[in-house]
Amino acid sequence: MSYEQITCEIDGPLMILTLNRPDKLNAYTGTMGAEVADAFHRADEDDAVRAIIVTGAGRAFCAGADVSGGAKSFDTSGSHGAGVFASSGQRSGRFIEAIFNCRKPSIAAINGAAVGVGITMTLPMDVRIAADGARIGFIFARRGLVPEAGSAWFLPKLVGLPQSLRWCLSGRTFDADEAHKGGLVSEVVTSAQLMERARQIAAEMTSETSAVSIALTRQMLWRFAGAPDPFELLAIDKPMSIERGGHADVREGVQSFMEKRKPAFPGKVSQDMPSQYPWWRTAK
Repeated sequence: MSYEQITCEIDGPLMILTLNRPDKLNAYTGTMGAEVADAFHRADEDDAVRAIIVTGAGRAFCAGADVSGGAKSFDTSGSHGAGVFASSGQRSGRFIEAIFNCRKPSIAAINGAAVGVGITMTLPMDVRIAADGARIGFIFARRGLVPEAGSAWFLPKLVGLPQSLRWCLSGRTFDADEAHKGGLVSEVVTSAQLMERARQIAAEMTSETSAVSIALTRQMLWRFAGAPDPFELLAIDKPMSIERGGHADVREGVQSFMEKRKPAFPGKVSQDMPSQYPWWRTAK
């Protein structure tokens, strides 16, 4: 897969996506967003890919939007501002939707500065880990902006409203340890350990699990975590469980357990999603 501002490689069952503008601290542009979206679409459609790891080239993860246009960097009446917000490419879409809707779990390996969109792009990912030297900031109020990329929805779901308010209303940057204490990242490791730890987490999610079950589970958890009651979920999870109960995946899961061996699930997300999926598009 050839891209201009990211690199994308397949490493066994993993897609390793690297933001790749190291001379600009991987500052975000519309082109980068479109390429991230395209890579996630590709991962979603490729049954051989079980998980995605996202990291940054060089010493930053992503230092926010590209502000090399100066004071008018976010003014879309000019070419630079238009480029920051633009999308390009046949399947660009919007990268937050691509990450959120992807049927494969994703892990952000935050190797350095992750500021503004550099941190909000990680919020729809399922796991975030950080190198011990990483600096993070929801700096929008200090730029006269508002939290973007759906972050006013994602962040409180992840860390709670009080912590979200504290970080967003101050707009300050903070270190990886504070991000860990606040629940934004699940662990902090050394830079040397970061990618290996991300691979270990990916293996935990994929080595003995059904790809179809993972796809359904992450959508159920994300989409119902803030529901006011369990009743819409109950209307879906029972028939889904019944339908899945007759699938070869479940027979293999039970048989492998009985035989005390690693399962080999045959189900593929490209063709074995249950009839209830995607329930949010058919709900009245």
